[in-house]
This record gives sequence, C-alpha cells and structure tokens, in this order.
Amino acid sequence: MEEKNAVELLQRYRRDRRILLDFILAGSLIKKVIMPPGAVTLDDVDLDQVSVDYVLNCAKKGGMLELSEAIRDYHDHTGLPQMNSTGSAGEFFLVTNPEFSGSPPKRAPPPVPDFVPPPVLTPPPGVLSSIPDLDSSPVASSVSKSESFNYTQAQELTVDDIEDFEDDDIDEADSLRISRRIRNDATDLSLGLPSFKTGITEDDLRETAYEVLLACAGAAGGLIVPSKEKKKDKRSKLMRKLGRSRNENPLSQSQRAPGLVGLLETMRVQMEISEAMDIRTRQGLLNALAGKVGKRMDALLVPLELLCCISRTEFSDKKAYIRWQKRQLNMLEEGLLNFPAVGFGESGRKASEFRILLAKIEESEFLPPSTGELQRTECLRSLREIATPLAERPARGDLTGEVCHWADGYHLNVRLYEKLLLSVFDMLDEGKLTEEVEEILELVKSTWRVLGITETMHYTCYAWVLFRQHVITSEQGVLKHAIEQLKKIPLKEQRGPQERLHLKSLHCRVEGDQGHQDLSFLQSFLLPIQKWADKQLGDYHLHFSEVPVMMENIVAVAMIAQRLLLEEPEAAMMQYTSNTDRDQIESYILSSIKNAFTRILQSVEKSDSKHEHPLALLAEETKKLLKKDTTMFMPILSQRHPQATSVSASLLHRLYGNKLKPFLGVAEHLTEDVISVFPAADNLEQYIMELITSNSGEETADIYCRKLAPYQIGSISGTLVMRWVNSQLGRILGWVERAVQQERWDPISPQQRHGSSIVEVFRIVEETVDQFFDLKVPMRPTELSGLFRGVDNAFQVFANHVIDKLATKEDLIPPVPILTRYKKEVGIKAFVKKELFDPRLPDERRSTEISVRTTPTLCVQLNTLYYAISQLNKLEDSMWERWTRKKPSQKFTKKSLDEKSKSFTQKDTFDGSRKDINAAIDQICEFTGTKIIFWDLREPFINNLYKPSVSLSRFEAVYEPLDTELSQLCAIIVEPLRDRIVTSLLQATLDGLLRVVLDGGPSRIFSLGDAKLLEEDLEVLKEFFISGGDGLPRGVVENQVARVRDVIKLHSYETRELIEDLKSSSGLGVQGCRSKLGADSKTLVRILCHRADSEASLFLKKQYKIPKSTA
Repeated sequence: MEEKNAVELLQRYRRDRRILLDFILAGSLIKKVIMPPGAVTLDDVDLDQVSVDYVLNCAKKGGMLELSEAIRDYHDHTGLPQMNSTGSAGEFFLVTNPEFSGSPPKRAPPPVPDFVPPPVLTPPPGVLSSIPDLDSSPVASSVSKSESFNYTQAQELTVDDIEDFEDDDIDEADSLRISRRIRNDATDLSLGLPSFKTGITEDDLRETAYEVLLACAGAAGGLIVPSKEKKKDKRSKLMRKLGRSRNENPLSQSQRAPGLVGLLETMRVQMEISEAMDIRTRQGLLNALAGKVGKRMDALLVPLELLCCISRTEFSDKKAYIRWQKRQLNMLEEGLLNFPAVGFGESGRKASEFRILLAKIEESEFLPPSTGELQRTECLRSLREIATPLAERPARGDLTGEVCHWADGYHLNVRLYEKLLLSVFDMLDEGKLTEEVEEILELVKSTWRVLGITETMHYTCYAWVLFRQHVITSEQGVLKHAIEQLKKIPLKEQRGPQERLHLKSLHCRVEGDQGHQDLSFLQSFLLPIQKWADKQLGDYHLHFSEVPVMMENIVAVAMIAQRLLLEEPEAAMMQYTSNTDRDQIESYILSSIKNAFTRILQSVEKSDSKHEHPLALLAEETKKLLKKDTTMFMPILSQRHPQATSVSASLLHRLYGNKLKPFLGVAEHLTEDVISVFPAADNLEQYIMELITSNSGEETADIYCRKLAPYQIGSISGTLVMRWVNSQLGRILGWVERAVQQERWDPISPQQRHGSSIVEVFRIVEETVDQFFDLKVPMRPTELSGLFRGVDNAFQVFANHVIDKLATKEDLIPPVPILTRYKKEVGIKAFVKKELFDPRLPDERRSTEISVRTTPTLCVQLNTLYYAISQLNKLEDSMWERWTRKKPSQKFTKKSLDEKSKSFTQKDTFDGSRKDINAAIDQICEFTGTKIIFWDLREPFINNLYKPSVSLSRFEAVYEPLDTELSQLCAIIVEPLRDRIVTSLLQATLDGLLRVVLDGGPSRIFSLGDAKLLEEDLEVLKEFFISGGDGLPRGVVENQVARVRDVIKLHSYETRELIEDLKSSSGLGVQGCRSKLGADSKTLVRILCHRADSEASLFLKKQYKIPKSTA
C-alpha cells in the first residue's frame, strides 16, 4: 500500500512539473528556445527530462534556452540528494534509506559558500499566489530541486519579467496554489483485483484508456486529426486553464468545438493527454482502419494496430518511443495472455510463442536500424496472426468479429474503465464534478462493447470511483453522488438473465489477509467500500467527531453495500457482513465504544491527577463520552437500530464495570479513594439507567436493565457506611458516659440553666451527623436509619444515666405508723394483722445511707433533660432536611428496599429517646416533690402538723417553708417545666396531707368539729398553688385537691354514720368497694381510728380488735 502511495505521488508530481515547464516555455519569459536535435515543437520534447532549475536560471539571465543542455543538466544531477534551499543547512531529502545507511558521519559538513542574490523587485501578492514557488539560489545549490516533492521559495519572478501577463490573468490565477486539495490516504479502497504481472502503471492505464475511447469514438465517425497550428498560440489552452478560477469550466475561456469533436478535446484535457500523443493516436487509428472495408474501429485490436501504424520517426525522443511501445506490448500481454476472456486451448504453445514475439519486438529497438526494423516488422506480422483470431473469438454471446476481446480479462478492462470515469472530476478542484459530466458519461458508455461493461458494472465502477474521490478529497457532494450510484446498482432479481450469467463468470483470485480468496465482480468493488466504511464506523467517535453529518452518508453507503454483498456467495462474505442492518449497526457501536473507551482509559492512565482517583476520573470521562454519543451519533444510528442508545449505554456500563470490579472487591473501609470513586461510579450507573429507560419502552428497558450486572455500589457503600456509623456510635456512647461522669449539675449560666454534659453530647452527635452527610458515597435509607437508631440510643443512655442513682420514692417516705383506737381494747382482727405488725420499722440509719440530691441539682437535671428533648427535635428536623437534599434517586432501587423503608418515617425516628427522656423528667419531678414534702419538710409537715390538735397546729405552720421550697424550684427550673414540677409538688403535698389525716399515728386525733378547720386548711393549700393566677391552672389544682376533699369531708360525719357506712360496705364482701359516703373500708377504719370518740373506739375494738392508743 505504501509503495502504491509513493507511485501515485510521484505521478502527481510529474504532472505538476510538466504544467510548470509548459507555462514558462509557452510565455515570453524565455527570449529564444533552441530545440534539441530531432525535435520540431515542444510536443516532441519529453519535458520530464528537462531541468527546471536550468530553465529558471535562463529566464532570470534573460538569455537563450538550449533544451539539449537542460536535458543534460537534468541527467547530470539526477543522483544528487534533494535539497530545499530555505536557508537551513539541516533540511534535505535522502535518496537512500537512513535505516540501512549506518551511523551518521562524524566530521562536520563542508562550509556553504556565501552567495549574494541579485536584487529583485517585490511582486504584488497576486503574482506570488498565481505562480508556482521558484528558487533564487544558484544552479549548483538547486540542481535537483525540480524533483523535490515539496519546496517553497518566494520572490523569484517579478512583474517586469512577465511582459504580457495581463492583470486579469493574475486575478484568475490567484487560486492556483490552493486549487490542489490536501489528498487523504485512499489505499484501503484498493480494488480487490490481482496486480498486473507486467508492471503497468496508472499512467499506462490512463493513456490506453484514452486510446480505447478514441477507437470507440472513431466507430461513431467522430475521429478527426486536429491541426498542430493551434500550438502556435502564445497563450495556450493550458495557460488559460491555469489562469481560470476554480469554479469555471476548463474550456470556458475558449469556445469548445461543438459535438463529439469538442467533447473529445475536453476528455483529452481531463485525462491529461498531450496533444502530440492525441494526434499520433488518432492518425494511427485512422491508418489502421484504411483498407479494412466494413470493419468497425472499435473492433480493432487497438494496441496491436497502433504498434503497426505508428513508427519511431513520429517521436522526437527514442526513450519516449520505447516507453510507448513497451506500454502497448504490456497491454497485449495482460489482455490476451495473463487475463484473457478465452484462454489458449493448445497447451499454452501459442502463449509461449506470443511471449517470444513480444520479447523480440522489444529487442529490435537495440539492434542496428536495418536489422531491427526488419525483425520488428516480421514479429508484428506473426503477432497479428496469433492475436487477432484469439481476440475476435466470441466471449459474451456476440458474433465473431463484432467485438474485439483483447481486454476482456475483467481485471484489465475495469481498470481501463476506471480511468475513463476519473475524467468526470475537475482538474483544479478534485472534489467537484465537471460541467460536462453527463456528456462525458455518455461518451464513456461507448466503450462498453470493447471493455465488456454492463449497466450493473458501470454503476458499480462509477460508485467506487466517486467514493474513492470522496475519501481523497473529503467532499460531501461527491459522497452523495456515490450514494446515488450505489442505489442505482440493480439487485440480483432486477438484472437480466444474460447479465446475471456474465457477472457470474467474472471472478478473480486475490491474496488477502486471510490467504487467497475468490472474489466476484461486485465483491472486488464493494468489499473495499464496505471495509473502509466499516473501519470508519468502527471508530466513529474518532473519525466523525468533527463532522457528524458525514457519518449519516457513510452509514448509508455501508448499508447499501451490505445489502448488495449479501446476494453474493456466502463463503467469501461471512467475515465481512452481518445478517441485518441492526446487527451491523450494533457491531459499529460495540467497536467504536470499545475504541473510544480504550482511548479514555489510556488518557486517564497518563494523567497526573493527584486529587482524584483514576476510576473516578474514568467514570466522569465515560459519562462525557456517553453524552456525546447520545447527542451526536445516536440520532443517526437510531434510524436503523431503535435501541442503539441502549446498546451503547449497556456496553459502557459493562466496560466501566470491568475496571471497577477489582476496586470494589478490596474496598473495606471509607477511605479517600472509596469516597472519590463510589459517587462517580454510582452517578454514571444512574445516568446509564435513566438513558436506557428514556430511550426505550418500558418492556425493552427492563430487558436491557436485567442484562446489566449492577455495580452494587449502594449495597457495598451501605455496608462501609454502616461500619463507619457503628464505630462512630461507639465513640458517641463513650463520650456520653464520660460526660455524665464528669457532670457536676451546675447551671452553665443564669440564662443556660442546664448542665454542660448535654452540650458536649450534642456536640459530638452533631459532629458525627455532619461527617455522615459530608460523605459523598451513595447511601440507602438503611444507613440513615442506623444513624438515627444510634443517636436515639445515645440519648436513651444519657437519660438513664441521669436517673441511674436517683433514690426511689419509697426510700423517702417514712413507714406508716401502727393503727390504734381512742380507748384501750383487747383482741385484734385477723385481716389487720399485716397493718398491725408492719415489718418496716423506723430506722434512723436509713437517712445516712440514701444519696439524696439537692433541689437545685434536681432542677438542673430536669433542665438538662428538657434541653436534650428540645434540641433533639431540631436535630431530627435538620437530619431529615439534609437527607432530602442528599437522598439518591429511588427510581431504580429494588422493590424490597423500598418496602423496608416504608416503615422508616420521619415521625418515629427519635421516639425511643423522647419516651425515655420524658419518663426521666416525670420520675425526677415526682421524686423532687416527694423529697421536698417527705424529706426536706418532714419535721414541720409529716411529724408536727395537727399535733396535738388541729386548732393548735394549723397549715399556716408549713406555709412559709413550703413557699421557700417552691420559690427555689421556680428560680432554677426552666419555664416549660415549671408547671410539671409544681404539679408534682402539689401531688406530694396532698399525699403528705392524706398521710397526716389518715396515717398520722397515735398522737393525732380528730373531732367532729375539726372538719371545718381541715377544709379551711385545704382551701388555703389550694389557693397557695393557684397563687392568684400566677401558679398552676385552677382546674388542675381543683382536680388534684378533689381526692383529699372527699377524705376530709368524712370528718364531718357523725361516728354512728361512719360505723353504719363501714358495716354496709363490709357486708358487701367485695374488697375495695366504696360505701354510700364514697369511701372504702380502709379509709373509714382510719377515720374511726383517729376519731376522738369512745363509740368509735368500742366499735374498732369489737369489730377489728385494734389496740388502744398509748397517747
């Protein structure tokens, strides 16, 4: 392939060189041109052997030009290395291959002699842009520069040097330099045909194709030999062509001759055939047809007839003649021997003889003139005897003699036809078709008889030529023309039976990557197109990222080619084509995505990002790739594969998953790498899932999603987060215990009347919560639930620690005294034995063993617990709000997870701690009230109230100490807890009052008249807690006092009434049943025990055997 590229480039260079020399020699830059011996005009001179540097130096000096010296100078300097005289001594072209030339020379190069160039005038920009770059260095330093592929040098020719170059010509020629496009490599589009054994070049094929075209035109009567006088015009057609704009027709500045004559002239210019060769060929064909009555010109054996009718004298240079003759002989050998339509049937005897004759004809040119001419004539006669019958045999069902089958070997004829089709392109803008394209195609079709071309073959060849030109020029217009021609290629059933048989016979055997292959005609032309399209589309991210519009046309080419190739034999097709368009599109997606992902992977591996893990960076780049793929390429591919987006997304999911899997396998803790990779990977997976769902139906999306192997980021991340949460919760519990142990229960400040321990606990909890929500890894509700449970447990532990060493209510209340009656009696009733002989006896040491906290301490504890529960609400709201912002999309999580999270709602997250804290507050409140009444005020209240009588010890005795305790409570307790703690004190006060009234001991007796005093004291107590509206609500106090008022009211009843009521309630036989007076039997017994009445004492003695009082 590289060798073919080099040959093509060299041929292009030769054509450009000829244009340059023709431009200089045809103008007035050279005063006089002296022809070499044997040449009459420039058409007789082989310009390939003329030194451009020699010509330019003569033009600068203004002297005469001897072409023989220019030819000699060219040959003298052919072996020198190519140089660019750009001022840099280190730039040159090597003739040899540096890889096989050994090490560079160790000595320094010889010094370059100083050279002062003659002064030159600076030409206008238009001139510089319209004239090829020339060199100003001396002949010695630029001898071989004319053979260099690329050289640039400005300020060579001046306006004064160009005497008759008009201003408008300068403007028209301004686009000359940019008219040649940058040619792309098209080696991948080489036809699947065997190479020529004789080494036929592209120029040979082009020139022979023109000769065939002339023969076919001659059959139509359009062959006229033009006059040579037209070359005398100073401004030749070539110059006018060079000066025209790119958008003009090549022959627009000179009126083209009408009809076939003018069209042939256009073809000559398009195919770059010299006028001298054109004249020789036309004359030779006309001479060949002379004397052959009834013979069509297109039925002649063209190479053989030209060999016979064109002599050496018609060439100015012997080497040119030898090359021309060699070309004709090679064509005969390729067409009739190497790839014949009908082979030799006599064991190759005539084939061997044929080759001997060809060799003798070549040999004759090196013999003495007389001998050589004789040998050449005899060999040509013998050659005609062998070649003509062979060429005129029927091969396609035609009659003998009507068609000459000298180029029917399929490989040669389609290559010749290709060269004819190439003439449809503009010479100066290879990406455009000429204006005469339709006329040219009609003329080219006249060669179908000679070359054996059918309609299918024509459309196939033309499509390949157009497509190849698109590859070279990247011109979209040419590509659209190629698609039109591909669509015109008829399918198998659309072809006629004769054409089907003909195409079936066209096969060749070529050597490819998989060894030797037998290819049909369509395979030879369409397989390169499809392989090229497959290669481009197999990495469409690389080739079409700049021009996605072109991709749609290339996809169309690939699909049409595949449809046509699927009709060919399967053996050669299996490795190239898929069964359906969808399969092919899917293969493009898979291939291109893999290639693009590989490039991204390599880029990430080479990047030196220290702040982001490579897998995180890879996930971001993969997402960018998928977005670009979805927006730029999928709209095109989805036209032929509706699920193209899902295919692309699924593949990228798998490719990234393969790279992510090893990392997931070793992730055990929330390291920096995990925190970097997990969010990026999860974000990518979520985007892929959304993409598949949005671009496919629900059922299709489910199918693709089930095929995916989920990354399980949520599950793995959840496990790691729970490990972290558990470790943090253990740390929190340690802080809770440490904070409670160090707490002294002193208010932080007058404004902040809670302990410092709860502040420390909240600090460590909030710090943990902040860290939790700062984790960027994916989380499920399960992890949040675990954190809530842990925090909830921490506050439960705190509340339990606060009340852990709190004494019980029973420890503070002294034992109930033994029941006694007013007068001494003997005998007791069995059911009061438990009361008479209570195992708990007053123990004076008990007070020293109980750790009783002070009232201020209890208030601070209450404030602390209230602060905890109030701040807990704020913490809960904050955590839910932050989770709402952070919460991942639940759209693609499993149903089981959603079901599990249904029971986990915002309402019950901290219920456990709220319940425990409220229980602790209630316990401390109750304890505080009991402690004040039964411990702090035991002496004035429990021991001395109403002793020895109600009238002598009223409630006013305990009013002041009770008020003092209440004031102390209200001074420390926070406002929201004031009513709760005061209510507990009221309850304890009423309990103490009942204790005094019902279980006051032998020293307390009440008479019927004390009832009014007791009611008055109860009313004072009630108003004390109401405090004129500043205390507890009246309704609350009334409800609490009601139970005591009922007991005090019993003191207002006569003894007989009480006894009767007791008897009636005891007679019911139901324990705890209330009497008519609303009291139970136990209460009535206690009222009678404290009644200063002998009737009551006698009743208790007889009925209950209660002992007498010792008071």
